Amino acid sequence: MLVARLHAAGDIRTTTEPVPSPAEGEQLVRVTAVGICGSDLHWYAEAGIGDARLGEPLVVGHEAAGVIVGGAADGRRVAIDPAVPCGACEFCLAGHRNLCPGVGFLGHGGTDGAMRQYLTWPGHLLHPLPDSLGDAGGAMLEPLGVAVHAHDLGHQRLASTVAVIGCGPIGLLLVQLARAAGATLVVAADPLPHRAEAARRYGADAVLPTGPGAFAAALADLTSGRGADVVHEAAGTGPAVALAFGAARPGGRVVLTGIPDDDRTAFGAATARRKGLTIAVVRRMKEVYPRAIALVERGLVDVETLVTHTFGLEDTGRAFSTAHAREGLKVVVEPQRGPAS
Repeated sequence: MLVARLHAAGDIRTTTEPVPSPAEGEQLVRVTAVGICGSDLHWYAEAGIGDARLGEPLVVGHEAAGVIVGGAADGRRVAIDPAVPCGACEFCLAGHRNLCPGVGFLGHGGTDGAMRQYLTWPGHLLHPLPDSLGDAGGAMLEPLGVAVHAHDLGHQRLASTVAVIGCGPIGLLLVQLARAAGATLVVAADPLPHRAEAARRYGADAVLPTGPGAFAAALADLTSGRGADVVHEAAGTGPAVALAFGAARPGGRVVLTGIPDDDRTAFGAATARRKGLTIAVVRRMKEVYPRAIALVERGLVDVETLVTHTFGLEDTGRAFSTAHAREGLKVVVEPQRGPAS
């Protein structure tokens, strides 16, 4: 089978390796679609993310869908939950599987990811896909799951005002979730014009300028100076964090989803203290795949049109460079597809 491995920053090589054999409790999956996530881009650009560094060449990619090969479920199309928590620690038992200290995760640390034609994975973490959802859409259920978890951390109430700072795929999913959950005003901000325009298409009532003064003035005009009840920061940059804290109303909530390049997030303590803000930090997701699938099946969230670029596995390097340049919205690799002619 073909496999795309990251050997160093910016160095992805496609090689041939044996098809893996499933262990007890696992299924062999023919991988059909893998999305490139912001965290994958950290591995690609920095050979690591946070305090995790690249040791041996790693197969990256954790947003994935595929088809089960063999056994009673042969031919079943599935979305792959990338996290394997231990299931026995106090955090798992309390329902916080995303905080499990012993979690294994596709494309992270010593666990090879999904940028390959076949992988083996625990059967209970393979979620059947509805016929109405394509393979790329199935891979998009993972970022939707992260967005659902972030939305939960925002504690959005009916008739809330919600701001989304950063309109990559997760930010755009948060715009849709805010609207589906009954927000009466959803505003968004992104410095890239094509992403700002996408926020309008996916339900933002207004897209605000990203200059601090202009942003504050526009938000004050829309909210009569009150600010947003819930603010989602989904960019991972210092300017985005500053906008998020400035946008929140007194007593509001700021949810930090973006992953910064230097593993540091800074904000003005005086602003946060004076407003009495609640700050939540997103760590992947909890048990939300069934909810994500239900949202898509019922037409409350659109994941498939977020995919703007697709590549074959032999073009994985080009796929990463496209995603790193922030072209389009979501870039997807299709491991069963041949190289571009």
